[in-house]
Amino acid sequence: MSLAPQTGRTPPLLNETDRRLLAAIQSGLPLVTRPYAEIGTRIGLSEAEVIARLEYLKQAGIIRRFGVVVRHHEVGYGANAMVVWDVPDEQVRELGRCLAEFDFITLCYRRPRHLPQWRYNLYCMIHGKTREDVLSNLEWMVNRCGLQGLTHEVLFSRRRFKQRGAVYFDVQGSTNADAALDARLASAAEPRAAGSPGEG
Repeated sequence: MSLAPQTGRTPPLLNETDRRLLAAIQSGLPLVTRPYAEIGTRIGLSEAEVIARLEYLKQAGIIRRFGVVVRHHEVGYGANAMVVWDVPDEQVRELGRCLAEFDFITLCYRRPRHLPQWRYNLYCMIHGKTREDVLSNLEWMVNRCGLQGLTHEVLFSRRRFKQRGAVYFDVQGSTNADAALDARLASAAEPRAAGSPGEG
């Protein structure tokens, strides 16, 4: 599951049922014949209600897409590299869109530079069965997108410690941001000792 990115519009409010549902599916659908029925059993909804609520969340822009996370090493893609580019800022959008067109690119995004230590502002992840495949795809991509002469680094992965989607909700359906807010509110509500900062 991918949640939709932040936009300028105000997102619809989530009710507790929505939060429980998102918490139940964020780690993937259960591998059973009727996964939506199984999810419904866990959170007290019928199969039809789960499907209808997911459709609403997709239409509302909360869920961007459902997809399968493939463990690429297990299907023969043993090499991957993050390529970082020093791209003129006025060309980032155009070149980023060009890079994103390639099937072997799984991530492509802009990040801020941290000068003088880190000059790179455009990132992409290339997957291949071998290092040679990755480098060959990189060369093709450079020629296709006109990246010749731009400074870049190829950072091959050496060991996989973790591969999973993001976790936005705890098992009760609260977001990590909700938990942080609850902690701040609880702290603010605690009685202060006499003479402590903040007392007039």
